[in-house]
Amino acid sequence: MSISTSDSTRPRGLRPGDTVAVVAPAGPVPAEQLRAGVAELESWGLRVLIGEHVLDRHPRLNYLAGLDRDRAADLIWAWCHPEISAVLCARGGYGTMRMLDELDLEPLSRAPRKLLVGSSDVTALHEALARELDVVTLFGPMIATSAFTEDATARERLRSILFEPRERLSLRGTGAEPLRSGRATGVLHGGNLSVLAGTLGSATPPRRPEPGIALLEDVTEEPYQLDRYLTQLRRAGWFDHVTGVALGSWRACGSLERVRTTMSDLLGDLGVPVAWELGFGHRDGQLSVPLGLTAELDADACELTLTGPALR
Repeated sequence: MSISTSDSTRPRGLRPGDTVAVVAPAGPVPAEQLRAGVAELESWGLRVLIGEHVLDRHPRLNYLAGLDRDRAADLIWAWCHPEISAVLCARGGYGTMRMLDELDLEPLSRAPRKLLVGSSDVTALHEALARELDVVTLFGPMIATSAFTEDATARERLRSILFEPRERLSLRGTGAEPLRSGRATGVLHGGNLSVLAGTLGSATPPRRPEPGIALLEDVTEEPYQLDRYLTQLRRAGWFDHVTGVALGSWRACGSLERVRTTMSDLLGDLGVPVAWELGFGHRDGQLSVPLGLTAELDADACELTLTGPALR
């Protein structure tokens, strides 16, 4: 059963004067990048609140931004705060999945729906919120990373979708091309490939696109590792009802030709359209893509078009 795309699942877009929160569900946050990202948000006319534990460091594990329970507490605070309109993740890295065990979703379910923005490791949080709250989220650049503070194109693409959601938003990246021709319609699911595979067998496994368009991207994973993740998802039945696949970037994943060959080998026999390098993920000028909304994929034109507005 696909996620609905009624107005009740769409958070509203932002307006100057709105309040947003910054949280750190995964890796440690560089203070200077955080200050730069907050300054950009404030230049958009937003009031920015920072979670209490955003600059924390885990006492033993230097790859985590503080304790799991503290990172979860910041998210609950931000989601339930009546003045906050959107929750923006500071950065990815690793840690979101282990935070989920500390995340009490019951108070989140009582709060008004609001927008979550993040990508990479935050895929685990996109999946959990979509499954439990039936809410549209945004897979886009995070504010304490160079993808936001130093990439004007990616930053403007995020600002545009937040403040100016269009009736038919079309997304297309440079260098995109068809891996398998055709057109498809379905609800957008997915995100970071290795994180999706890592949630298999957990309390919040990745939702199967039924019917849906799978979005997949990754970074610093060799082709044989990408093969393993795709094989895991295939064996779990995740692709059984997929209508199309939109592939994003594969930065530092070895030879792109080998990555392309791996994708073709494991996705080519699904019998659905597949678009290569559609412009989202770990890349310059990355696109921001709503998850949980119906879209049309034209693999030949390498274009992903929402069938309705991204936000209310």
